[in-house]
Amino acid sequence: MTQKPGKRANSKSRKKSRKDSAHFPTREEILNFVTQNPNRTNKRDIVREFGLSGEARIKLKTMLRELLDSGILQRNGKKLSATGTLPPVTTLDIVARDRNGGLLAIPSRWDETRNGRAPTVSISKQNDRGAKAGIGDRVLARISTDGDTSDGTSSRFYLGKIMKILDRQKSSILGVLREHGDNFRLDPTNRRQKEVDISIQAAGGGVEGDLVEVEIGRSGKFGLKNGKVVQVIGAFQSEKALSMIAIHENDIPHVFPQSALDEAAALKPITTANMEKSREDWRELPLITIDPGDAKDHDDAIFSEVDKADNNKGGYIVYVAIADVSWYVRSGSAIDREAFKRGNSVYFPDRVVPMLPERISNNLCSLRENVDRPALAVRMVFEADGRKRSHSFHRILMRSPAKLSYNQAQGAIDGQGDDRANEILDSVLKPLWEAYACLKKGRDKREPLDIDIPERKIVLKPDGTVDRIFVPDRLDAHKLVEEFMIQANVAAAQSLERTKQQLIYRIHDSPSLAKLESFREFLKTMDLSLTRSGNLRPVHFNAILNSVRDSDNLELVNQVILRSQSQAEYSPQNIGHFGLNLARYAHFTSPIRRYADLVIHRALVGSLKLGTGAITPNEEAMLDVIAADISIAERRAISAERDTIDRLISTHLSQSIGERFVARINGVTRAGLFVTLSDTGADGFIPIRTISDEYLIFDASSHSIVGENTGLAFQMGQLVEVKLIEAAPVAGALLFEMLSEGTKTGKLPRSRRTSSRQGRPAKNFGGRKKRQRR
Repeated sequence: MTQKPGKRANSKSRKKSRKDSAHFPTREEILNFVTQNPNRTNKRDIVREFGLSGEARIKLKTMLRELLDSGILQRNGKKLSATGTLPPVTTLDIVARDRNGGLLAIPSRWDETRNGRAPTVSISKQNDRGAKAGIGDRVLARISTDGDTSDGTSSRFYLGKIMKILDRQKSSILGVLREHGDNFRLDPTNRRQKEVDISIQAAGGGVEGDLVEVEIGRSGKFGLKNGKVVQVIGAFQSEKALSMIAIHENDIPHVFPQSALDEAAALKPITTANMEKSREDWRELPLITIDPGDAKDHDDAIFSEVDKADNNKGGYIVYVAIADVSWYVRSGSAIDREAFKRGNSVYFPDRVVPMLPERISNNLCSLRENVDRPALAVRMVFEADGRKRSHSFHRILMRSPAKLSYNQAQGAIDGQGDDRANEILDSVLKPLWEAYACLKKGRDKREPLDIDIPERKIVLKPDGTVDRIFVPDRLDAHKLVEEFMIQANVAAAQSLERTKQQLIYRIHDSPSLAKLESFREFLKTMDLSLTRSGNLRPVHFNAILNSVRDSDNLELVNQVILRSQSQAEYSPQNIGHFGLNLARYAHFTSPIRRYADLVIHRALVGSLKLGTGAITPNEEAMLDVIAADISIAERRAISAERDTIDRLISTHLSQSIGERFVARINGVTRAGLFVTLSDTGADGFIPIRTISDEYLIFDASSHSIVGENTGLAFQMGQLVEVKLIEAAPVAGALLFEMLSEGTKTGKLPRSRRTSSRQGRPAKNFGGRKKRQRR
């Protein structure tokens, strides 16, 4: 029977033809075959494809070895693949969603030093596993490419079909050692983890009360796992130990790879001799830095002067110069890969986990006093009423004549300045304050959301324990720098939009419908209302705040409005910034500590033709992933900073069991009340079972619990007296007892349908106070 022509016959025919013509494949043909046939890439597959035999097979072996040694090919078991491409089956970490809501992943194992930034994999929804997976999951996936480039190589954009969702188990955990018979037990800092047995020999020199990192082994007696101490961090009470807990629990990268350190060490300062011709010399302009007194890096400098143009009477020119990180940190470098992984710097009371190596953050890019430094600057012209007339960006070389703290600058303006600040009072500081008065007119017309969010500051003793806790004064110097930075950020977004350059916006959505409805229900309990207009703006919330400005309800309303807001994040899709009441906004002013700002700098350098260090096509293609990843990193940093402060304060107050404190109720639930101490800002919990002997009814609309018989109520924002009955330093939690009586309301909750009787006591405790970053 004659065989019909087909693929098998054609394949045999090709092989016979190659054999007859003694064809031996070129390096390019082998690379194309490996790239286009990811499931048929071992040596035998190549031999069959090209019909090789005898000496040709030996020659092939030599060629494959050369391709492997030169890094053009890589080996995955017995199979070969082009370097920088993914194997047919691999593990992925899901890191973000694309603009259509689809999942995006990156390889869980990827050699960035050799292959550059990891490729993005779009997750298929064609099976149930793809639908069940979410951000943060690790999966085993089958990989296919979504197309080929013109030269036949992989396009480096992949589609992944999930085969299995995997568990990510940490190989080590943190905990506190405690003696247990002749050995030790580890009390994990994460309350969801089980205790671990540790022998004396495996304790690594640790003693009772030490915070240690333990490598987990197999299960031992009584089902507990055995462990080995790999690092003794120190006494649990020290700040170093407490911040290390947060670093470990939040998976914050804190050790720079040697490749990044080597790159940083090799960088040279910019001078007039080696700078690009496009860089302007602004060293005569007195750009000064104003920062917290304990600041270790200085990434922004400012100056202003009266605009002498005849057509802008009463106007001002404002200059904002930002450290030129993009000059030193190029896309795809080892430093850049590590910065992207970190997303931002993380600030603890006595430690910083920087985004960039110290040689860059504290040296080459820090705008030090009387030292030449490269910067990316924006020159903004404002009219007398605060409206911006124009702006332009410049790549410059600057030399700051003065480094001041907020208190120094404010003191000079208030007539109480020191010698250093008074030297530049008339020439620099007074013009800055005059320009701020001009810009404030524009800010007042814009009416951003006016919520007061006090930030507590912890001062430590030399041994790392808490000395004191206070809320710093909010000075005009703070407001001045903040408004200058906001205007610079707006200018960056505007310039990039004008040049049609893709960018990462800082977005803040308006409150959700559900939160708005809850807020309106709350306002009804105070005989207030919120417009139902479709164009809800911050001015509507400000009007409510102003209506209770002189009443006892100001703190309560402030808290409820804050909790009704959405969380700010990063995105390539612009929806505006609701809180600042801005149509477009990007982060430009802190590239030393935020990766988002570094991306904006590169975009400005590229789109405005300002020299080298521009954004790359690969970065532009990954803006969705970058934005999602740095948003996650920001939330991770906030969590770590907050947890460390909670543990520090809990440790500090563990010596005050039984003492009385004045506190403000900052949260009401069916399980109890969350409170914040007035003197320290410490958060804690009061279980509902300890508040009253009568049934307490939870009223969600008024954020209160009310006695069923007496009508006595406890409401969010209310000042009460409490007694500390328990402190859990490892968890960073405080448990209180209510001493005050409720406030007589004269009426029970408006609707029993939305109320519930006393719930079960909470199984754990420890309040959390939301913070929002603009």
